[in-house]
Amino acid sequence: MSEPVRYEVASGVAWLTIDRPESRNVLSADVRAGLWDGVRRFVADEDAKVLVLTGSGDKAFCAGGDLKEMAETGLEVPPIDFVPQFGRNIEVPKPTIAAVNGVAYAGGFLLAQVCDLVVAADTARFAISEAKVGRGSPWAAPLPWLVPPRIALQLLLTGDPIDAARAYDVGLVNQVVPTSELRPTARALAERIAANAPLSVRAAKAMVYASAERHRAEAYAEAERIWEPVYLSNDAQEGPLAFRERRSPRWRGC
Repeated sequence: MSEPVRYEVASGVAWLTIDRPESRNVLSADVRAGLWDGVRRFVADEDAKVLVLTGSGDKAFCAGGDLKEMAETGLEVPPIDFVPQFGRNIEVPKPTIAAVNGVAYAGGFLLAQVCDLVVAADTARFAISEAKVGRGSPWAAPLPWLVPPRIALQLLLTGDPIDAARAYDVGLVNQVVPTSELRPTARALAERIAANAPLSVRAAKAMVYASAERHRAEAYAEAERIWEPVYLSNDAQEGPLAFRERRSPRWRGC
């Protein structure tokens, strides 16, 4: 049997693919372990500038937890490290993109939510379906920051799915494309980000999340702290110099 989660790097983009399409890429123990290994590998990988998280096949990005496994193990409260939650149980300073190729339910919704950007196939569907099976979704606490509170409540209270177009309308998704264009679109987006100055990219990500946790005056102060090393870096001099010399910048990340 192939690895449950594949990690590949091309053109500065790491692809982390859940490869269990026959089970709709559910979060079985081996898939969860593979996700942890892949995310840690990405964080440590100097050649990887952006992560794209996706699933195999065209039916499911990830259909959530493995309910059969949960029943067998009698799972009650999942541990905090049940799956990687970027910014909660693992710090991922580099940008991440979810390429949602099908259903993203429950834990699959979680995986899309924790990514910085989301590109979805037009056949994708999103649901926090825990209420339908008596489970919980504490991981959805940041959702009212991503979508209007009434949308968050609708998702949580009904457990009903929304399609990709509705997810785009409410701001959960950045872009919706035909299924055949999902991977090329995600690749192009990731490569555009990977081509930018890495210190600036990381600081931009850090500032957005820091601002979400603070009042305005505190957010400004934290933003100044985050950006100062970027201004003082060699790359900050390289960008204007490359513009003056009419060439592409050679980023050093320092």
